[in-house]
Amino acid sequence: MKKIDSFTVNHDLLEPGMYLSRIDGDAVTYDIRMKKPNGGDYLANAAMHTIEHLFATYARNTEWADQILYVGPMGCRTGFYLLLRDRVSFEEAIRLAQDSMAFIAAYEGEIPGTNKIECGNYLEHDLAGAKKEAAAMRETLRGWTPEMLRYKA
Repeated sequence: MKKIDSFTVNHDLLEPGMYLSRIDGDAVTYDIRMKKPNGGDYLANAAMHTIEHLFATYARNTEWADQILYVGPMGCRTGFYLLLRDRVSFEEAIRLAQDSMAFIAAYEGEIPGTNKIECGNYLEHDLAGAKKEAAAMRETLRGWTPEMLRYKA
C-alpha cells in the first residue's frame, strides 16, 4: 500500500507548534502538535477528550464556523488535526488555533456535549487538565507566523 503523507513526516524533528500538514483541493489540514512525538509525555485521554469538545465547539462558533471541516485528536495523543476550507488564510488559521487555546485555558463551566445522549464516553473528561494543556499550547503559539507552518526536513 501507498504510505500516507503523515507517515512521511520525520517525527524525530517535530516540536510542539502548528504545521501545514496537507492541502487536498479546498481542504487544508493543520497539525496542532501539543506534545513532542515519542517524548514520553502525552495528552491524557480525559484532558484530550475535553480539549476536543471545547476546541470543536469554540471553532464552530467563530466567524470561520462555515469553513471548519473537522477538529479532532491524533491517535498518538500528541495533538489535534484542524481541517479548514482554503478560504481561511494561514494567518487566520493560526489566529483561530491561538484563540481556541486561549478559550480552553480560561474556560469555566459545564463542558459542552458531556451527557450520555451527546457523547459516547461522557464520563471521561478533565477540565483542569485540558486548561493546563491549552495554556501551554497558547504559549507555544504566541508569535507563530505562516513561515513557521512548514515541517522541518
